[in-house]
Amino acid sequence: MLNDFTQQTITEFRANAGRVGGMFEGAPLILVHHTGAKSGTERIAPLVYLADGDRLFIFASKGGADDNPAWFHNLIANPKTKVEVGTETFEVTAVVLDQPERDEIYAKQVVLQPQFGEYQRKTERVIPVVELKRG
Repeated sequence: MLNDFTQQTITEFRANAGRVGGMFEGAPLILVHHTGAKSGTERIAPLVYLADGDRLFIFASKGGADDNPAWFHNLIANPKTKVEVGTETFEVTAVVLDQPERDEIYAKQVVLQPQFGEYQRKTERVIPVVELKRG
């Protein structure tokens, strides 16, 4: 079950071709569908993402918490899923990046969204970067 904030964000995203206000205003937002690793329940996570050419990346930052977000564990267990970008919905496969590519992509995200640098500084874990490969 989605909390009110998440549900409002998803509703606003879908009503405005992928644009939302509030804390996400001006940030590129993607809706990542994921299936619960234990529950099997389909969920949706609104996330800030990076488009690099035709590649899409998401970041398991959880605001710099010391553990990964639930959606990350769900994508590891069930990597074939779908995403919504703007008005488009398409199938993807989630692939966790290895070093050194992880560091290169994360650095690009920090330039565009400086808060991601703060998230990494707040935790001892290396924040995973996940590529969402079309198809």
